[in-house]
Amino acid sequence: MMQAKSNIILASASPRRVELLSSAGIEFEVVAGDVDEGLLSGETPEDHVVRLARAKAEDVARKSGGRFYIGADTIVVCEGEIMGKPKDSADAERMLNKLSGIPHEVVTGFAVYDKERDGVITDAVRTRVYFKHLRDEEIRAYIATGCPFDKAGAYAIQGGAAYMVQKIEGSYSNVVGLPLCEVVDALRRMGAIE
Repeated sequence: MMQAKSNIILASASPRRVELLSSAGIEFEVVAGDVDEGLLSGETPEDHVVRLARAKAEDVARKSGGRFYIGADTIVVCEGEIMGKPKDSADAERMLNKLSGIPHEVVTGFAVYDKERDGVITDAVRTRVYFKHLRDEEIRAYIATGCPFDKAGAYAIQGGAAYMVQKIEGSYSNVVGLPLCEVVDALRRMGAIE
């Protein structure tokens, strides 16, 4: 277990992020933030996820006691389209059809905010993901599981969509929702862990 020097708050209710951070042996609390996740005009994918990650960390810092806050946001980018979470079944089907048979990128932004020093480390990590060609019945069956609805790009690599992924280039944990290597390094640089 990595020894935390001060309390760490994960500004996310995502069970996937909780599981990833726990797997690193870091002690932390969970307090979900509430920010508008809309895309700003002219914003790049990296700018978008970093802005949201920082906003989530700072939002939770204003509302709770603690010193270090981790915020994160994940999107999928396919042929220039930024895909967040699907609005409904039709949107999930549209996303999965678009991802079928072609590579796309998962972009996660994170922020580690030190409330005491008002300092922050932010970064965005990209992972290239290659999907196999998906048959219509595969897409419909996956949507029927309910899994796509709280996932960027309408899929979870660690869950029912694992068989759809032919290969990835980059961080697996980034695709799940938190680039663990980079976040742990940022926590160390901020002095949050030893």
